[in-house]
Amino acid sequence: MSLINWKNRYDLVPGFPKWTDHFFRDDDFSNSSWSQEMAVPAVNVKETDNAFELEVAVPRMKREDFKLEVKDGLLTISAELKSEREENEENYTHREFNFSSFKRSFWLPDNVIGKEIKAKYKEGILAIKLPKVKTKKDVPVKTIDVE
Repeated sequence: MSLINWKNRYDLVPGFPKWTDHFFRDDDFSNSSWSQEMAVPAVNVKETDNAFELEVAVPRMKREDFKLEVKDGLLTISAELKSEREENEENYTHREFNFSSFKRSFWLPDNVIGKEIKAKYKEGILAIKLPKVKTKKDVPVKTIDVE
């Protein structure tokens, strides 16, 4: 199984995220959704005799936020999280909204049965099971003499 490298979108403007992180840490916004942008989630990959098992750490999401696709041997996991908050006090209105998304892709080995892939989301972990075709045990090599 192969991972496709993700390039940080802030690479084009070095220092920008550091400046904003510092600004929001020193302010009362530190607990707001604005400063909590979703990064690319960590993924654990485990191989058993019968399957590959992926665990994707994605807290604060719901089942319906995810989209999983298999196309041309590439498994793509993506999600979007939208939130909005509004506070009205006297003559002051404060409104914040957040939109976060991620996408991870994995090349599937030839022995994965794409149509039998299953996914479950529970307690912040997206668990994906990729069943493998059962292969025969190692067959002894037979040498053939050339006459």
